[in-house]
Amino acid sequence: MLTSLQNPLVKQLRKLQHAKERQRQQQFLIEGTHLLQEALAVGYPLQTVCHTDSWQARYPALWHQVTQQAVRVEVVSPEVLAAIATTVHPDGVIAVAHQGQRPLAAPVYPHLGLLVDTLQDPGNLGTLIRTGVAAGAEGLWLSPDSVDPYHPKVLRASAGQWFRLPLTVVTDWRSAIGNWQAQGIQVVATCPTASLTYWQVDWHFPTLILLGNEGAGLSAELLTMANVQVRIPHFGPVESLNVAIVAALMLYEVQRQRQL
Repeated sequence: MLTSLQNPLVKQLRKLQHAKERQRQQQFLIEGTHLLQEALAVGYPLQTVCHTDSWQARYPALWHQVTQQAVRVEVVSPEVLAAIATTVHPDGVIAVAHQGQRPLAAPVYPHLGLLVDTLQDPGNLGTLIRTGVAAGAEGLWLSPDSVDPYHPKVLRASAGQWFRLPLTVVTDWRSAIGNWQAQGIQVVATCPTASLTYWQVDWHFPTLILLGNEGAGLSAELLTMANVQVRIPHFGPVESLNVAIVAALMLYEVQRQRQL
């Protein structure tokens, strides 16, 4: 059992609480039983799993699965686990995985996808991922100046759906959007001053939905690249809606139209 906070492995894993270290090590934390189960369900490769004795006693079948699929499994004291975790009350297990090993690949020609520009809040991104899976999105493309997609809060807010939605950071989104449009994919942008509401668009075509920053919305350049601009009507003194709510409204309208 690892009991010292000075253990080299423990020190390395504690550093993964910070974005710069996640980028440097190309690894990230998977915290808690539910996220671990979701990672195992889709076959996400696990590097190291740390757990307490009590967690092993509560989940013997899951522990056995972990020993078969993870490269390294370590029993740690509750104090060590708490030091590695970013949550206040960890439930006894934390896994570490390499970045960029998603078994699900985003389609080159998406019938329904999301491109998100300069999103800053990890909770918003996680909720957006969860919403996207529920509403049938096939992929999510994220601008490089957005929040770190491997942030622990992103995984938690996604309720485990992080592992089920292909997510790609797009460094050259101008070229990406142009390539999609050349393939016949309509690009729809949200804009509060648009003349069309989101339910007036014909969503039967393959579509990429553009979503913007929490405060500033979409950049002017992205708005001009869209084939269609739409708005979501507000009937009260509300300046804007949460980005995941906006995505949910539009995605479910897509599904409603396509099932008629």
